[in-house]
Amino acid sequence: MAGEAHQSQQIIAAAQRSLVEQRAGGRRVRSIGRGSAELKARHYKGKAARIVAVVAAMVFAVMVGGIVANGIGLSGLMLTVLLGAVIVALLARYPRLKPPPQARLNEGDARTMLARTELWLENQRPALPAPAVQLVDQIGVQLDALGLQLEGVGEQPATVEVRRLVGEHLPEMISTYRRIPAHLRREPRGDGRTPDQQLSDGLGKISGEIDQITRQLAAGDLDNLAVRGRYLDYKYGDALDGDATTEKPT
Repeated sequence: MAGEAHQSQQIIAAAQRSLVEQRAGGRRVRSIGRGSAELKARHYKGKAARIVAVVAAMVFAVMVGGIVANGIGLSGLMLTVLLGAVIVALLARYPRLKPPPQARLNEGDARTMLARTELWLENQRPALPAPAVQLVDQIGVQLDALGLQLEGVGEQPATVEVRRLVGEHLPEMISTYRRIPAHLRREPRGDGRTPDQQLSDGLGKISGEIDQITRQLAAGDLDNLAVRGRYLDYKYGDALDGDATTEKPT
């Protein structure tokens, strides 16, 4: 039984190594924002949970089989380790994290929509020119800041505008670019710009719009904070100042 326990530990260690290798593999795209990173983290945690459950069930089955059959022998242990390695490798590789369909980017609450858009953008990066890739990375950071401003806002006019800009216009612009044949993307069009340049210009404008909306939301929060501060100062000024002789502001 000591040998079987040792083999069980080896199976679990192999599962952990395989999962780490898959998570650090070259096919994994670097996260451009916290939203997409959280979606990927949940995906990998689900994989880890499935691997641990399957390995634990296999170890239990081997131990029960060893007790019933008075040991499974060296060949049985080798087959168990081999089978465990194959199962772990498959579970670590599949199912793969797929980018959300473009048609579903605008679904869910604002935070979910922004996270899905970040994940979708990450998967478009390899097909984009270098200047556009830099703008996509910049937009990912901006979406994180925008998400913080939208928390608790609900479906306000600002949220509707964000959905239209981030969940519709942004992905449609990139999809339109990708539909252009690769050999035509560097040829000047009617306005003298190439599709590569048009894409970068469009992404730059969207980046500017996201920044403007974020600033407007932040300014609104600051105004509300200032009003709230004056109200508290008026109502609880004595207690907040710690001085009973302080005159309340009019």
